Formats: sequence, C-alpha cells, structure tokens
Amino acid sequence: MPTISIFYGITVYMFYFDDKNHHKPHIHINYAEYDASISIESGEIIACDFPKKKLKLVQAWIEIHKDELNADWKLAIQGDSLFKIAPLQ
Repeated sequence: MPTISIFYGITVYMFYFDDKNHHKPHIHINYAEYDASISIESGEIIACDFPKKKLKLVQAWIEIHKDELNADWKLAIQGDSLFKIAPLQ
C-alpha cells in the first residue's frame, strides 16, 4: 500500500489492484485509530468512519488534486508505481 501523501497527521494511500472491492476510484486514509476509504469523485466515505474535521481536510485536498489522484488510481490498478502528491498546506 503505497503512501501518496501525509498532512495534518493524515496518511493517504492506495492499494495496488484495488478496483474490485469498491468498484470505483478511491483512496484510503488513516488518522490515529481511524481508517476509511474515500471516493475520489465525490469525496464521500465509502467504508468505515473518520473524524469530521479531518475528513473536511481530506475532501479539500481531493478537490485540489483530483487529476493527480485519478492518474495515480490508473497506475495503482495496473500495479505500477505511484507518484507522491503534495500535502495540504
């Protein structure tokens, strides 16, 4: 599971070949004891739970980097190396 960004204690990553479980482009995020899967398209939680304030940061980051995230998604489902994406500042 390659880490693609880290900001405000939130780690963002993608799994290789991960298009079969949720059937849509998504990222995985971790903050403290929380884990969630988030849709790249809508920014909504697909699975699990996440603190609302931290989720809003992730959603803002997704909007800023949507094209880069979609490019990384295409690489991830093919098993190719992913690019790091700038953190939210």
